[in-house]
Amino acid sequence: MTYVVTENCIACKYTDCVEVCPVDCFYEGENTLVIHPDECIDCGVCEPECPADAIRPDTEPDMDKWVEFNRKYSEMWPVIVSKKDPMPGAEDRDGEEGKMEKYFSEAPGEGG
Repeated sequence: MTYVVTENCIACKYTDCVEVCPVDCFYEGENTLVIHPDECIDCGVCEPECPADAIRPDTEPDMDKWVEFNRKYSEMWPVIVSKKDPMPGAEDRDGEEGKMEKYFSEAPGEGG
């Protein structure tokens, strides 16, 4: 099992989760985060830290696409270990439908 970041992180990018991760397996894109599924140790400490409820275990239904999404971008983006401010308008976009199509960017974040 692993944990993965799902669509609700897009255009919110709360980073509360990265500070509690004991293995630094979060990676930063321009407007979302991902977890490297092979680095995650399944401890689960990140899941309750996410204000947007965007971190889910891969054992939930229909998570295969998110495992692959997280794997792909964690191999392209820089690691992030420090908390940063969420994206402007994050509270308004929390729970919004269709965020992948509307907002997702493949560009890397700054990391750090």
